[in-house]
Amino acid sequence: MPPIPDLHTHSTASDGTLTPTELVVRAGAAGVQVLALTDHDNTDGLAEAGRAADDLGLTLIPGVEISVTWNTLTVHVVGLRLDPANSDLQAGLARLMEFRAWRAEEIGRRLAKHGIEDACAGARALAKGRLVGRTHFARLLVKQRRAADTNEVFRHFLTRGKPGHVPGDWASLEDALGWIRSAGGEAVIAHPARYGLTRTRMQRLLGEFRELGGVGVEVVTGSHSRDEAFTFARHAREQRLRASAGSDYHGPENPWLELGRLPPLPEGCVPIWRDWPESEPRMACG
Repeated sequence: MPPIPDLHTHSTASDGTLTPTELVVRAGAAGVQVLALTDHDNTDGLAEAGRAADDLGLTLIPGVEISVTWNTLTVHVVGLRLDPANSDLQAGLARLMEFRAWRAEEIGRRLAKHGIEDACAGARALAKGRLVGRTHFARLLVKQRRAADTNEVFRHFLTRGKPGHVPGDWASLEDALGWIRSAGGEAVIAHPARYGLTRTRMQRLLGEFRELGGVGVEVVTGSHSRDEAFTFARHAREQRLRASAGSDYHGPENPWLELGRLPPLPEGCVPIWRDWPESEPRMACG
């Protein structure tokens, strides 16, 4: 059996609920042999994850998921096989983390105007790392029984036009890809179906991404249906991009999304890992 790749996961260094060590151990138990840790806008968990992976004989791919503003839309770009010590990458991520800290305070202020006091402090208490994101606010409001689940929190409190919405001020696509390239990494558009773009706008996004040095698109991911996987396999072929696969796993609270259960890439895909060195095990494309 070939190794099972999962090239998009999160830990408590961003908005996951497992520590980097716990994530790696769970991945190994699920049969994952090649795992990328791609926390939002920081690489704080990579050293710990690397030590755990060495202990288990699991291959860890160092990564990050960078928040990008493209034509007023927030999109996410995953960087894989990068050097987390790169100064250009870390300087860029530091700016994003500064914005995230301000945004958390601002979300708290906006929610307070609608009768939800001390939300920022509550969200910070739920965060296990230095990043406080919208997911932490969502978990807090579920805990306070203001919503049944985190999806309901986002719909009623945190999306555009709702009380706690704060527009993103993220990296440009050009800057994000520049940081990833400077760090020796490979850039991948994350979970593209989630952006709700028309075919024309998606082609424009992927075309700009490729021209700026992007190399891949997530074809198989935890939020894609089977039909969406085939759609983005076609986009990848048309745009001459390689196909990636990642669960976007955040923790065991979502039992329908588990490590090690990704389907194979659709036939005809060129996997992003095809030309990776032999020290990073090859993974079959289905």
